[in-house]
Amino acid sequence: MLMDLSAILKGVPWTIALTLASFIVGAALGLPLCAMRLSTNGVLRLTSTSIVVSCRSIPPIVWLFFVFFGIGNGLIAMSPFTAAVVGLGVVTAANMSEIYRGALTAIHPGQFEAAKVLNLTKSQQFRDVILPQLTRIALPSGATYLIGLLKDSAVASTIGVSDLAYQSYHVSQQTFRGLSVYAAAALLYILLSLPIAWLSRWTDLQLRSRVSR
Repeated sequence: MLMDLSAILKGVPWTIALTLASFIVGAALGLPLCAMRLSTNGVLRLTSTSIVVSCRSIPPIVWLFFVFFGIGNGLIAMSPFTAAVVGLGVVTAANMSEIYRGALTAIHPGQFEAAKVLNLTKSQQFRDVILPQLTRIALPSGATYLIGLLKDSAVASTIGVSDLAYQSYHVSQQTFRGLSVYAAAALLYILLSLPIAWLSRWTDLQLRSRVSR
């Protein structure tokens, strides 16, 4: 059993790396996508809306197959890990853009007006006034999505990424102990989720304490 657990644990670094890489890519791409969604330009709004709706409507596993078997085989050679990051990153970008948009609409309009009255440049308005509030408001939803992304990363095993799900499947096939193997995998997913929840709550409390001062 210890050997089985050791084999399953080999997938933990891949799961963590895939989750973090996909989230970073999605969080970065979500900002311009959100800006397009809120733009006064109708073409940009329509384009961003189409992207968001498409990415959120299609299951992540379909995106992974499209990237790995479609783009990866036909246009650009990709490793399974790279294809998984691209596929999950695209889905994450669409969801994070909506989280950002919801956070922006939650900021009181007076904050935008005050930033303009102070004669700040647009970059200063965003960096010094809007971004801190956006971060605080979007943090709980972003952390919740990150935990969900950790679980969704299991679909990457279908294209050969050696994550927790991939290692668990192979161990179960070799040992014929599916229940105990997948129970161990489930426990590992829970243990990986707990630090994210704790760090999110701690950061949220720190940000709120600063605001209350």
